[in-house]
Amino acid sequence: MADRNGVPRRKPVPPPSGQQLPEGWASDLTVAFRRKLSTKRMNELTRRSSSQRRSSSRVPTDFFTDNRQPPPLPSRHGFDASSQPPIPSRQAPVSPPPQLPLPPPQAPPEYESLKNLPSIPVAPNDSKSLRFRSMLMSLSNTPCRWENPGLLDEALGVVPLQRIYDQAQEESDLFMAEAASLGPHFKPAWGYQDCVVRALMKWFKQEFFEWVNNPLCATCHTRTIAHGMAAPLPDEQARGANRVELYQCANQQCLSFERFPRYNDAFVLLQTRRGRSGEWVNCFTMLCRAVGSRVRWVWNAEDHVWAEVYSVHRKRWVHVDCCEGQWDTPLLYSQGWGKKLSYCIAFSADGCCDVTRRYVRNPTDHAAPRNRCSEGVLSHIIREITAMRRRDMDKKEKFRLNADDMREDAELRKVIIEALAFNVSRILPGGDGGPRNDPDAQKAAEARSSAVTEVRRGVDRKQHTGSRDPRQQ
Repeated sequence: MADRNGVPRRKPVPPPSGQQLPEGWASDLTVAFRRKLSTKRMNELTRRSSSQRRSSSRVPTDFFTDNRQPPPLPSRHGFDASSQPPIPSRQAPVSPPPQLPLPPPQAPPEYESLKNLPSIPVAPNDSKSLRFRSMLMSLSNTPCRWENPGLLDEALGVVPLQRIYDQAQEESDLFMAEAASLGPHFKPAWGYQDCVVRALMKWFKQEFFEWVNNPLCATCHTRTIAHGMAAPLPDEQARGANRVELYQCANQQCLSFERFPRYNDAFVLLQTRRGRSGEWVNCFTMLCRAVGSRVRWVWNAEDHVWAEVYSVHRKRWVHVDCCEGQWDTPLLYSQGWGKKLSYCIAFSADGCCDVTRRYVRNPTDHAAPRNRCSEGVLSHIIREITAMRRRDMDKKEKFRLNADDMREDAELRKVIIEALAFNVSRILPGGDGGPRNDPDAQKAAEARSSAVTEVRRGVDRKQHTGSRDPRQQ
């Protein structure tokens, strides 16, 4: 007995009503099942062979169109002659059409052509990378020299603290009043500690430190002419001068030589109070540390340095250039001076960071080649310095610093995205790429014009005191 699909039904099992099953019941059922399967298989083979004989005289040409395609699978309940492709006859072979040659496999792209891939930290292994690592390790020691509490207290003795704090409080009140006038949900632009650093920078630039290009002759107070370098004297070397510039008096009646040691010790600079960008930033950053601010000493490969101060109010690092009197103007160098920057590395007493993205917004126009080492090696060196500075810190302090690093990394990524969006807006119809639409570019242009104006005033006012060029490092 079979169902509508031709599948034999299972022999019903006798109900267990106390009756005993015959001894050969299971073997009889197995034999009957095998017989049914054999019969069904023979019927399928018979139908398929008959269909092949009928279709041997006419072979469809589309059977050989693609030898790589497998034949269709049989149906679930049996083979169907209409759904199976006929097998060609041996007496009338059909040659398949010639196949087109396959295209040659393309070689994988070169690794140099893969851009914007995340760099993996790799330890330096060549001489060039090892020299760069040694230099960065040496530069990272500069902020550690300011961590002597006794010397910091001594440095505060030369700062008019009361006047600095009064000016900071007055400026902080103005920011608070401005925020209150805008509404209850507005914060002041800067906090009190930020105003303290701003007031300190103003006093440092206008009254305390002096910029020196060519020092005046100590004998006749006449301008001097550069005459090369000289070896430091033992006294100069003991005070931190690794190199000494030699100048000769331009007065033909004098022609005496003047030495200009380049001191690296910030506490020695409290007595000399003169120098160029290296001395200025070294001394000013130490004073910022003395008034209680977190500071960074930013080294630039193009022979310039500046500082960064952490704003607790803004929860970010702020660019500070005491030589130019600029506050939070990171585009001063790239867009204000038109200078191309390669490496901008910030060093502090608790770590190291590559902050080039903060100062180079358009790499095509304002980025110099970074060829001192690979990006993976640079990342490894920065992590090595940071781990060395935080090795003996408390676990909570490490967590706080790591959170600050993550926040800064997100800020730098946002800066790059905003720069890309601004460049895209210049391409769109009706877009204007001028500095009027970019606040940072406008601030950089204003900073450049103010610096040039100040230099011209200094040249007219004091021709014999060594005025400076804002681009001269």
